[in-house]
Amino acid sequence: MTAATEAVGDRPAPPPEDLDRPRRGGPRPWRSRLYRWDVRFSPYAFVAPFFLFFSAFGVFPLLYTGWASLHRVELYAPDQLEWVGLHNYARLLGDDFFWNALRNTFTIGVLSTVPQLLMALGLAHLLHYRLRAASFWRVALLTPYATSVAAATLVFVLLYGRDYGMVNWALGAVGVGPVDWQSSAWSSQIAVSSIVIWRWTGYNALIYLAAMQAVPDELYESAALDGASRAQQFRYVTVPALRPTILFTVVVSTIGATQLFGEPLLFGGAGGQKGGASHQFQTLGLYLYEQGWFNFHLGRASAVAWTMFLILLLIGAVNLLIARGLRKTR
Repeated sequence: MTAATEAVGDRPAPPPEDLDRPRRGGPRPWRSRLYRWDVRFSPYAFVAPFFLFFSAFGVFPLLYTGWASLHRVELYAPDQLEWVGLHNYARLLGDDFFWNALRNTFTIGVLSTVPQLLMALGLAHLLHYRLRAASFWRVALLTPYATSVAAATLVFVLLYGRDYGMVNWALGAVGVGPVDWQSSAWSSQIAVSSIVIWRWTGYNALIYLAAMQAVPDELYESAALDGASRAQQFRYVTVPALRPTILFTVVVSTIGATQLFGEPLLFGGAGGQKGGASHQFQTLGLYLYEQGWFNFHLGRASAVAWTMFLILLLIGAVNLLIARGLRKTR
């Protein structure tokens, strides 16, 4: 008996060619195709808004800035571009103010990054152990990061005031004369660096704390059984385990120092774009701002922006080489 003549009850079985046909009430072919399209293309639809906004506000400005850096273009006539090739870059390398801004950026970066990360590492080590009201201290550490740059800088301007500032009052209490914090290079750069330190130390401390909590407790227990003190555990267990995280914070802090803008601008007051009367604390960000929006040279400002971008790429390459070296030493 074949399948075509086999009966179920009194009804004959359908022929073999009818077995592939969709039954009434079953899934439709167009619904199956719609489901496959949904599974295949829905993820791209969900991430498409990000790429659209990133292209409009990230990629396009970057490419247009690179194109403008090869032209002579002024702020009062941004649609009139005159091709000059690499002239803006050549003029930039011959400008003493550019090298002064680069030197100031490096100095402020070192003065702010090194103490900031050392303090963050120490605070994270303290919070890693049991403390009363640990959640309160963690929130308190993050409060400076959540504070507005403008508000924080204006408060520090009052603290560093020459005549009535609290810092000079404290120095006078120990017999040190008042300091004009904005007049000299070192004092102004130390003042600007202290603002950066205050804002970012807690943020980096929480990053270190999260990394410390991922270190297995067995390592600390083994070190304690070997007679290691808490300081020795920190040196020989915590710090080696945090090397990738420390490298990450160093790179991010260096990038932030290269792009430093708000703190020195507000610290300088009305002429903040110059970084002081003698450009003593003018950073690359302020130099770019001065060239584009005060001297009206958008082409030169674009060249400064791309130079900063190349510096950041160099920092990223160094980070990659160091990260590979750390992986090989494990």
